[in-house]
Amino acid sequence: MRIVVVGDVLLDTDLSGGAGRLSPDAPVPVVDVDAVQRRAGGAGLVARMLQADGHDAVLVTVFGDDDSAALLRAELDGITLVAGPSGAPTPVKTRVRASGQPVVRFDEGCATPPVPGCTADMLAALDGADAIIAADYGRGLLANEELRARLEALVESTPVVWDPHPSGAQPVPGVAAVTPNLGEALRFAEVRGPGTQAAAAAADVLLAAWRSRAVIVTMGEHGALVVASGLLPQVVPAPRVGAADPCGAGDRFASALAAGLAQGFPIDAAAQQATEAAAHFLGSGGVGAMGRRVEDAPRQLPVDGLDALTVAQRTREAGGTVVATGGCFDLLHAGHARTLAAARRLGDCLIVCLNSDESVRGLKGEHRPIIKQEDRAELLSALECVDAVLVFSESTPENAISRLQPDIWVKGGDYAAEDLPEAALVSSWGGRTVTVPYIPARSTTKLAAALARVG
Repeated sequence: MRIVVVGDVLLDTDLSGGAGRLSPDAPVPVVDVDAVQRRAGGAGLVARMLQADGHDAVLVTVFGDDDSAALLRAELDGITLVAGPSGAPTPVKTRVRASGQPVVRFDEGCATPPVPGCTADMLAALDGADAIIAADYGRGLLANEELRARLEALVESTPVVWDPHPSGAQPVPGVAAVTPNLGEALRFAEVRGPGTQAAAAAADVLLAAWRSRAVIVTMGEHGALVVASGLLPQVVPAPRVGAADPCGAGDRFASALAAGLAQGFPIDAAAQQATEAAAHFLGSGGVGAMGRRVEDAPRQLPVDGLDALTVAQRTREAGGTVVATGGCFDLLHAGHARTLAAARRLGDCLIVCLNSDESVRGLKGEHRPIIKQEDRAELLSALECVDAVLVFSESTPENAISRLQPDIWVKGGDYAAEDLPEAALVSSWGGRTVTVPYIPARSTTKLAAALARVG
């Protein structure tokens, strides 16, 4: 699809390195920078996300005339640019990370600029889009009257998603959706209070004030609240992720929402797709992972946007203990829940290695599994004690274990070492295999037999 992003761009720079000493001048860490990562921010990040999804991304924006603008253009290579002059310095936001932890951010060229002009080419680029995203970062482009008039003329024929900014312009009437986060929504509507009730009250105010077709308030780990004319407010729950850096989540939400609307999805379905996309984006490493390629990754099913290798890596980097267990989990029962909870208490994360449908058939016969792997994985991930799920196709979990390299491998029941060939594998990197009590009265096989008799 051809999706046009119109809005402000900026240059994001990350400086990363180790910090093993303090400065002699002041009690602050000295960061030995060993990596510099630059990327397009603002509307540029949205366009890059759309391109990564396989869409024809067109970016309508303005650029400064300085060295930072040249760097920013380089980061947008491969994206169709239709741009005019900004008449202002390029905004640059630089973050410093020490041993993976943010230390400081400093901004350059971020003073309020004048409202830039809009060329005829910029206006013409909006025509024929399957969807338009107005990515307002408070730099004035979306306050341009000619641009606003063109957008208002297109809202009846083209879904327009407006991602607002506290210092930006008010959305034009009739857009398909406006997507403030909770803090922004409360500020715009002058509503106070925490949680969903306050979000709903703010959304009602904004729906009337902005005259948009929908207001979607993103609420981080609590999901998104969809308020649209003629519909009851709907809360879209967010998949559980363990992301430390939420940067870019709003951009990912807006990009996926616009893509869903362009495909003809109703607003609630598009919002659900966008919520899942934002969670997956954060769980997969967020902006820091954009452009990185993971070689020779295991065949796995991403659950709640959080893949098993990422969970294991982050846990180790934080000095924690990685715990893993495995099984078919065809009919999740109380015995499973107790075993998994006991396993989780042994460390700082629990990863479940789950037999795929193909693997279960090979082990249990053609009538199994009863529940397909996607649903089994979702049920497991819904448990508070489970941090991630990795699906494997082999008859035994050795390949999955060797990739995860858990510190502790857990089995339920009474086993001797010779009964568990994976025990030697785990010990090869210094890990340990342990068992937790198994509850004989709870059995998937017995439950399946009982269901067969009832049927």
